[in-house]
Amino acid sequence: MGGGAQIENGGMEGWLYLFTYNRLGYQVSRKRYFILKENLLSSFKNQPLSVVKEPNRSAIIDSSVRVNDNGRESINKKVFFIFTVYNASNQRDKLKLGASSSEEAAKWIRSLQDAAMKEPPNLLASPLPKKSSLRKGGSKRPDWVKFSFDWQSWIYSEAMTSDVIDHSPWQIFGCYNGLRMFKEANPRRGWGDIPVMMGVGVVDASSEAIFHTLMSLGPSRSEWDFCVYQGNVVDHIDGHSDIIHLQMYNDFLPWGIKPRDMLLRRYWRREDDGTYVILLHSVHHKKCPQNSNFVRASLKSGGYVVTPVNKGKQSVVKHMLAIDWKLWKLYLRPTASRSLTIRMLERIAALREMFKSKGEGESVENIAADIGIPATPANEKEDNEVKTGDNSSKKVVDLMEVEDDAPKEGTRRTSLVGLHESADEFFDVPEPIDQDHLDNDWQFDNQTSQSPFHPKLPTPAGLVKKLQGLAVQKKGYMEIPEVALETDEPAYGTTLQKDLTCDSPCSWAESDPSLYLIRGPTYLTDNQKVKAIGSLMQLVGVDWLRSGVREDNLSSRPSSIVQKYAAAGGSEFFFVINIQLPGNPLYSAALYYMMRTPLEDNYLLHNFVEGDDAYRNSRFKLIPYISKGSWVVKQSVGKKACLLGQALEVKYIRGKNYLELDINVGSSTVARGVVNLVLGYLNNLVIEMAFLIQGNTQEELPEILIGTCRLNHLDSSKAFMVKQ
Repeated sequence: MGGGAQIENGGMEGWLYLFTYNRLGYQVSRKRYFILKENLLSSFKNQPLSVVKEPNRSAIIDSSVRVNDNGRESINKKVFFIFTVYNASNQRDKLKLGASSSEEAAKWIRSLQDAAMKEPPNLLASPLPKKSSLRKGGSKRPDWVKFSFDWQSWIYSEAMTSDVIDHSPWQIFGCYNGLRMFKEANPRRGWGDIPVMMGVGVVDASSEAIFHTLMSLGPSRSEWDFCVYQGNVVDHIDGHSDIIHLQMYNDFLPWGIKPRDMLLRRYWRREDDGTYVILLHSVHHKKCPQNSNFVRASLKSGGYVVTPVNKGKQSVVKHMLAIDWKLWKLYLRPTASRSLTIRMLERIAALREMFKSKGEGESVENIAADIGIPATPANEKEDNEVKTGDNSSKKVVDLMEVEDDAPKEGTRRTSLVGLHESADEFFDVPEPIDQDHLDNDWQFDNQTSQSPFHPKLPTPAGLVKKLQGLAVQKKGYMEIPEVALETDEPAYGTTLQKDLTCDSPCSWAESDPSLYLIRGPTYLTDNQKVKAIGSLMQLVGVDWLRSGVREDNLSSRPSSIVQKYAAAGGSEFFFVINIQLPGNPLYSAALYYMMRTPLEDNYLLHNFVEGDDAYRNSRFKLIPYISKGSWVVKQSVGKKACLLGQALEVKYIRGKNYLELDINVGSSTVARGVVNLVLGYLNNLVIEMAFLIQGNTQEELPEILIGTCRLNHLDSSKAFMVKQ
């Protein structure tokens, strides 16, 4: 499958796989050539040789469209990088597409997101045949969309930098095999003699090639990894997370020491600038109990950060490890632990030499069979279809369908997802979907995150699994404590205590605004950011809630501080940010910001509050920062500004004296992976955040923060239990 290529105006074209149902209920994949130009996404059975060729199907990408990165999926011994295009207002309206590489998928995701942020074209004035959409019309945009701005340029320039002023926690202590070695400047409390170290080196290969090599658990790993002789995937959680088991060689351990193994949760993601982050930490899993022939080492924190440099020809590889080797001989602990960890970090040098000797093209061969995710064996049926549902016809509604007034010559198909007519089966050989992967999908109580592409399990055993999944959480390696505070209706906005000293656990305070970098007055010409000075609103309350369902519109509840101020007849305006975390149970961290000055006094904030959802989604930004916590959590969260409305589903609720943002973190596969990692370390974290509205024009610069927040060592067992 050929890679996607960017075209003018930020568009894309290239081959993708479309995953859909045929009329017999089989889930199949079909290869199609897609062209994204402006807001129009077109599909062709063959690469068009002329610009006047009519597409088989076309779709309008407007402000209600979202794109979700679903990560890797193995289908018929082929690895695809899956992304879903869906309608935020109708979860059943979606397309599931697959690319052959993570880089290609990332280009399509970014281009589709950019298209959704642009003004839809006037279809009546278009030279294309008159079309109609299932989404009648679209969001009505006010005058603020008329400015001209290069979205692509700022997206990639901002991805390269941090938006938080933070001192490096690392101190160099030596150089081994051409690698710089660092140790943590301030040793972590509670970790005893466990060394926290990082190796840094430059590898002559693209970040994508290095990523595939690091993720591989097959025979090719023996060409560079001299510490691990065998590895396998224990459980495939989703496209960005899995559980892996590694068995170590015994030669580099001190004499008389049993061989070690590790059971790790592995999470990965790709940044906009091409950086790959792979995070690892030890877990327990019922499918992989300890073996008496091995001593299980504990990886407290670790992983890789692979950043492209020199126009992508080289990459800086950072490898961090903090391992408890479980050495019982006390006199061996400090020195042996340090030398063993350094020995593992030196694998970067072996990786570097492997790429030098083989070249990038040879080193990434046949990654589909070696990438370390479950693969579906080829089906021997003539039509190569695998049944994933009942025999009844499955009609999937297309969110973006734009039908021609008259059928095109030689085709009867009318929908991008409706490519399952009998005529189509003569041209395509469908491929089976990985049924094992479907059985093991991560389950959440949040119904909006469930995919309609996951059919009913056809066997009794599958039905039992489904019922068990409704009763218990299917992670298998981490349990949230069941103890929680439970009383009558709480005073919303007061369930988490305030502590300005930041010493008390499970408390909140406002963060220092000067930690954050925002767009300065000359940003449009020099891309320079400046320290924030103050904030528009004051943080007056925080909720830390637990519930069996999503808790929306907290501001409207009679016992909330928002309604208490409204009842008193004051002029205060509230900006409430309700961050809803996925899982079973569901957690919510709600932040209540208040201002006493008239809303009209701030042009940008007033436009945001009174604007439509499309405008809000294109402007609302979060800058996250883990000021205290392990390296693996800091890397998973990052320190870069994010447009939340483009990455997550956000429900905006406008009340008389408030605007509430209900942010569904579970709507993104990548975000779910980050949250489930963070929850495991929650008690040891200090989480800081800043919120702002992005300034895109000279009149809107410099930016100003809406508010900041600092959450100290949250405890899930102390979350307030909301009665149903």
